[in-house]
Amino acid sequence: MPIILWKIVVIYFTTLIVFTSCFRSDLNSKDDPDIPAIAKYFSTKGRYEEVNPYLREDILAVNRSILQPPSAQCREIHLTAIIRHGTRYPTSKNVKKMQNLYKLVQSSAPSKKSWLREIQTQWTMWYTEDMDGRLVQKGVNDHKHLAVRLSKLFPSLISEEKLRGGFVNFITSSKHRCVNSTLSFKAGLTELWAIKDVEFEHAVNDALMRFFDQCNRFLQEVDNNPSAMTELDKFKQGPEMKRVQQKIADRLGVPYSLITYDMAEAAFYLCAYEFAIKTVNSPWCQLFDEVDAQVVEYASDLKQYWKRAYGYDINSKSSCILFHDVFSRLNKTVEENKSGRQVSEAVTVQVGHAETLLPLLTLLGFFRDTDVLTSTAYAARAQRSFRTSFMLPYAANLLLVLYDCGGGDLRLQPLLNEKPLTFPGLTDQQAAVPRYRDVLERYGDLLQGCDFEAECQLFKRPAEV
Repeated sequence: MPIILWKIVVIYFTTLIVFTSCFRSDLNSKDDPDIPAIAKYFSTKGRYEEVNPYLREDILAVNRSILQPPSAQCREIHLTAIIRHGTRYPTSKNVKKMQNLYKLVQSSAPSKKSWLREIQTQWTMWYTEDMDGRLVQKGVNDHKHLAVRLSKLFPSLISEEKLRGGFVNFITSSKHRCVNSTLSFKAGLTELWAIKDVEFEHAVNDALMRFFDQCNRFLQEVDNNPSAMTELDKFKQGPEMKRVQQKIADRLGVPYSLITYDMAEAAFYLCAYEFAIKTVNSPWCQLFDEVDAQVVEYASDLKQYWKRAYGYDINSKSSCILFHDVFSRLNKTVEENKSGRQVSEAVTVQVGHAETLLPLLTLLGFFRDTDVLTSTAYAARAQRSFRTSFMLPYAANLLLVLYDCGGGDLRLQPLLNEKPLTFPGLTDQQAAVPRYRDVLERYGDLLQGCDFEAECQLFKRPAEV
């Protein structure tokens, strides 16, 4: 066969293989019987693999082309990774809701539907209140695998040499699921490099990773204020959610009055947790079609929007302490690099919660839609960018990569869940990997202000005479 013809054949089949691989990945997301059709709507209860479907084929796969420094001479000098804990059990509060639904299904008339008979005769309620949000084995693996992927994405920063040299810093929330996620991340690295002769410490810092617990204004005005969730409450009582509840009742063969919002949410959680924890397409998932799932997802987004994001200014301002911590570390790196010294903290891994990440993402202006999310805007917001299913799965992570591109040209690239982001408000020429000084200018007002103590303190009213 002539060489030119042979090359054409090779190119053809290579292209076909790549195309087929992409097509199979797309099929997995829609037609794989092991994946619920509604899996991409699980909000903060979703798997990381639904955000990055290619990981279903290879959980350690990375694509370094997503890193987009402006020139080949750019080198990474620092990485900050703010990471949500891995997959966990439901909280005791949600377990109670799930138990109530299970009792209702068990007491209802036997069904001819195979999936409902399976729930009634084969499936057992194995969730217990003492599980209360603890990390599961899948959550351990989430962080082990993420650690290995990040070491492949940033080999000059996350390396055995840097780890042994004390240039990798670990900070975590005090919650057991976060501490265990941190231990799992470290184990991913030590197992990768077969390190057995030394253990690496981590710091517990709730001031940084659970700042929302220490912001009195947020606690009083939002977290403990029932009226703060008015839009969510209206949506729960609205026509879209009522229709979902009625469809669940029809599928179960019970009166409409028995299926409350909490029941519908519990059913959704049962589907989500069975899949996230066990990788099982549970019969509970048959209670929802895709339209139903989109409605339940919107309810979850409304809750997160008003309780942790753009709904109230204090939601994002409560993260001021973490915001300043991140930029002080970046500035320190810049100064050390400028003076020719070795960067003292090449990598900072900070493990917290969805409630840690979302206020910070909000403060930075990511995923902000033009219009507010409201109870009556479900149809109008179908194409919203504020989708917690894609923003905040288990092990969600915000990465900030600082580059030295020579001649004093420092650049900062943000990524969310290993995908590039664009800092809001920067021009197209700056957007991909902007100059660090442009980022500082973009957030100048927050860097000068955004004082945690000032934002979070409660001002007492003058005593009445």
